[in-house]
Amino acid sequence: MGKRLIQQRRGRGTHTYKAPSFRYKGAVKYPSYDTAGTVVDLIHCQGHSTPLMEVSYLTGEKGLAFAPQGIRVGDMISVGPDNEIKAGNVLPLRDIPEGTLVHNVELRPGDGGKLVRTSGTSAKIVAKSEKGIRIVLPSKKEKLFLPNCRAAIGVLSGSGRPDKPFLKAGNKFYKMKAKNKLWPIVCGISMNAVDHPFGGKCSHIKGRPTLSPRSAPPGRKVGKIAPRRTGRRK
Repeated sequence: MGKRLIQQRRGRGTHTYKAPSFRYKGAVKYPSYDTAGTVVDLIHCQGHSTPLMEVSYLTGEKGLAFAPQGIRVGDMISVGPDNEIKAGNVLPLRDIPEGTLVHNVELRPGDGGKLVRTSGTSAKIVAKSEKGIRIVLPSKKEKLFLPNCRAAIGVLSGSGRPDKPFLKAGNKFYKMKAKNKLWPIVCGISMNAVDHPFGGKCSHIKGRPTLSPRSAPPGRKVGKIAPRRTGRRK
């Protein structure tokens, strides 16, 4: 019989693990049309680690965007092709020169931006070819994107956020509570026997093998699931 794992508990969909999105300022995505706007305010949203800027577009609509370093209230930003390469402007990747630092990169054209959204991060355009635009992500991984995917110019602000230590567990607790994140997170061998197949007994010894068969029931399928091989490759 399997155990009630925390992954299954989260998937149930109760308010215990639901993000308090009703307190968030809103979704951050690009407009679906080419336009320009003015930065009217810089705001903080507990759902994002990066400071946000409120943009008033020429159409009269207002939207949220990530604030890059050096942006100020009153600055003009543009969305669309053939715009100036300056912080905050949004252009297709085909119009951005190689070596430019960008953020909030679209995975597919028109999705509003999915990658490189954490404070202090940026991606770099390294090559352009017939296959697509090659970008180095903050994880040092290179990825190909379609030329029509859009990205914003500049490095995201808030780079000093991780520099301040929490100093005590209580500060970290309230930080995670603001986003309704489960904290602290412990490994399976540190849990009780009722919570995880590796739990119980001594806290640093697994009570059973870490290899699980593919046919194991949910709640037992933990550790190495039907691995082809284990150990260090020689």
